[in-house]
Amino acid sequence: MKIFLDANVLVSVLNKEYPGFTYTSRVLSLADFSEYKLYTSPVCLAIAYFFAEKKCGNTHARHKIELIMSKLNITTVNDKIARETLLNKKIHDFEDGLQYYSAIHSGCKYIITEDLNDYYFSEIEVMTGRQFLERIVF
Repeated sequence: MKIFLDANVLVSVLNKEYPGFTYTSRVLSLADFSEYKLYTSPVCLAIAYFFAEKKCGNTHARHKIELIMSKLNITTVNDKIARETLLNKKIHDFEDGLQYYSAIHSGCKYIITEDLNDYYFSEIEVMTGRQFLERIVF
């Protein structure tokens, strides 16, 4: 099962932000099981790094990103994805559109985010970490 993790999930894990960390860290731990393939985009990694660096400095943030990348597959964001985002008139936040189409092009079945309103336009299932764990995993 392919699952896309939004930037706010990564930030929650990297910065141990509660209450989300309780669930987002468990979602990330699914990478240790062969039936789950976790994905994120380079844009999400950049956003996560930015917030981790603000909290713990460059050296620690780089180490945290390196650790999280060891568990994730990285999607692509290219001109096709950017154009699809622009052409979809339902999408008002360009960054969210990039995440969405990079997830779609990677074959992800779910998007996990801590802000469900970001993906109001999604045609694939969008859940919080808690919802995903309760409905799909357990």
